[in-house]
Amino acid sequence: MSELLLELFSEEIPARMQKRAGEDLVRLVGDALKEAGVEGKNARAYATPRRLALVIEGLPERTPDVKEERKGPKVGAPQQAIDGFLRAAGLSSIDQATVQEDKKGAFYVAVTEKKGRATADLIAEIVPGVIRAFPWPKSMRWGAGSLRWVRPLHSILCLLGGKVVPFEVDGIKSGDTTRGHRFMAPAAFAVKDFADYEMKLTEAKVVLDPAKRAHFIHAGAKALAEAEGLTLVEDEALLHEVAGLVEYPVPLIGRIDDEFMSVPQEVLTSTMRANQKYFALHDAGGKLSNRFIVVANLEAEDGGKAIVNGNERVLRARFADARFLWDQDRKQTLTSRLPKLKEVVFHAKLGTVHDKAIRIGKLAEALAPFVPGADAARARVAGELAKADLVSQMVYEFPELQGLMGAYYARNDGLGNEIADAIAEHYSPLGPSDDVPSTPLGKVVALADKLDTLAGFWVIEEKPTGSKDPYALRRSALGVIRIALDSSVRFRLSEVFQTALRGYGELGKAAADKWMVAYKSESVRDVVEAAFAVPGMSGLQDFFRDRLKQQLRESGARHDLVDAVFALEGQDDLVLIVKRVEALSEFLGTEDGTNLLAGYKRAVNILRIEEKKDGASYDAAPDAALFAQDEEKALAAAIAAATSRAKDAVAQEDFAAAMSALATLRAPVDAFFDKVTVNADDAKVRANRLKLLAQIRAALHEVADFSKVEG
Repeated sequence: MSELLLELFSEEIPARMQKRAGEDLVRLVGDALKEAGVEGKNARAYATPRRLALVIEGLPERTPDVKEERKGPKVGAPQQAIDGFLRAAGLSSIDQATVQEDKKGAFYVAVTEKKGRATADLIAEIVPGVIRAFPWPKSMRWGAGSLRWVRPLHSILCLLGGKVVPFEVDGIKSGDTTRGHRFMAPAAFAVKDFADYEMKLTEAKVVLDPAKRAHFIHAGAKALAEAEGLTLVEDEALLHEVAGLVEYPVPLIGRIDDEFMSVPQEVLTSTMRANQKYFALHDAGGKLSNRFIVVANLEAEDGGKAIVNGNERVLRARFADARFLWDQDRKQTLTSRLPKLKEVVFHAKLGTVHDKAIRIGKLAEALAPFVPGADAARARVAGELAKADLVSQMVYEFPELQGLMGAYYARNDGLGNEIADAIAEHYSPLGPSDDVPSTPLGKVVALADKLDTLAGFWVIEEKPTGSKDPYALRRSALGVIRIALDSSVRFRLSEVFQTALRGYGELGKAAADKWMVAYKSESVRDVVEAAFAVPGMSGLQDFFRDRLKQQLRESGARHDLVDAVFALEGQDDLVLIVKRVEALSEFLGTEDGTNLLAGYKRAVNILRIEEKKDGASYDAAPDAALFAQDEEKALAAAIAAATSRAKDAVAQEDFAAAMSALATLRAPVDAFFDKVTVNADDAKVRANRLKLLAQIRAALHEVADFSKVEG
């Protein structure tokens, strides 16, 4: 068995492309080998800024021999069919074929044997094809050649079992040599195998493994920070990006001029991260320190002093620009920026960001009563100003600071911390791991922003389809759900959606009129509730149910229980839905719950069959005078008592008590099915017993639609 070592040595590969390139190299070469009947072991790729390497172990010296059989026409078939078979099989005469028999008779078979070939010859064909067709996101041509590569390709190292696999790509011949660090060890050297390759690269000041480079950067940066009594600000994405920019990482510590420390720390860290790839440090109090970590790509003779000085000069210029933008932006108030939002389009069919800001303000004012501690007047102000920082110079330069800069400007305008915090938090949560807003006003404005977005795109029928969600509507819905559940904010989705719909004026009215015609209703409230209840027109209930399922699934809840609760009429209070799901889950985990569910399903199955057969419904109340057995009487009495208790408990939102009431039905339901024949000979008794089964169904549906529960 032999080891394949391939290295493609080029000018600097962008850091963002390196990981995917390594995966593609493993896949493309591995798939081509498998197609030829060769499969290796432990295939892995490594990437540095100047090289993409692949190693595959356990490859055979030769590909396996292959024997193929091609079935032909029957013996005695027309000559035309035989001639076609000979051409397809590559035979010159039918005498070269064998005759085999099966139950249908004798037929010709062409048996061909393909001898295995040297794996090195196979690789010499595969690799040039992979190089020429490599799927770089962006590629270039250089010189007079026709090859496209991410950056100019200088050399190709290709060894199989320690021997060079000879081939040529666009004038570049494969060999056994590579080069080390661009500055510290630029001379070429030969290698024998991967172990020799990795060792010599280390000696030539190249750390091949990106994970090792990231580890060296992180450990070195932490050590430098701790020596100064500081803490490294963890940034996994930046760490891996910087690891893709250097072949021999050397962390160094620099200083920020004190004059820039009055600029908001988010501005400073964004500048350092986005423009310079520096790591920020915090002092003992958790505030941004006036020190930073820069990662050099070489060991300098002066210990890095010149490198640090150069980076400090560059950073000084960057921060001077940022301070200028900060000073200029503070000359205008957030309120004065509102008219400029008319120049920013939110969506071609939904107007400008100014229109959205006014809608958010009104909707936030309407939502404030649902959130304890939120003042309606302040909510309107915060909602209207939430997007105003989008036209500031700072956010234009650093879009990732939207919301945060608005909070700074709000405090500068004297609007107070409450409004400022709401502006800062209104985009939250951005994802499943992001925190929800922590302040009452922040929750209100965040809800208003997301509900306005959902209502708008539903109005213009721009809904997510499959994996496509260009306007992040699923994220908006999840944000609404998380804020409601994490903070126990109570509202009906259909009602707040109706309020959001009104914010779109004539556009919203036109959509409502369209829905009214479709639903044959003259009430906006009916239409919105219908939109939640009926899939196909707007499907809002399905949309939120799917998002809620996703949210609850992550906490271990069963998706069918969510369906069981959503199936009840008017269930769009997210907090109540979850309370019902939790109570239902706990109940079904008990013996009474399991047995009662089995009894329910038995009753419903009988009802479904008999109602279909009779073409009738048995939802009417049973006649007590027709009860012929004690078990019928006991079940009817138990259903009446349990239903009454369950209704009272549901009204009090005590779903555990409602489940407890239903649990009392287990024994009488079991006894009924043990002793009573539902399909009695007497038609009236039979119908009465079917009505009793319908009462079981109705009783359980006080808390959930048990037909949706699996098991």
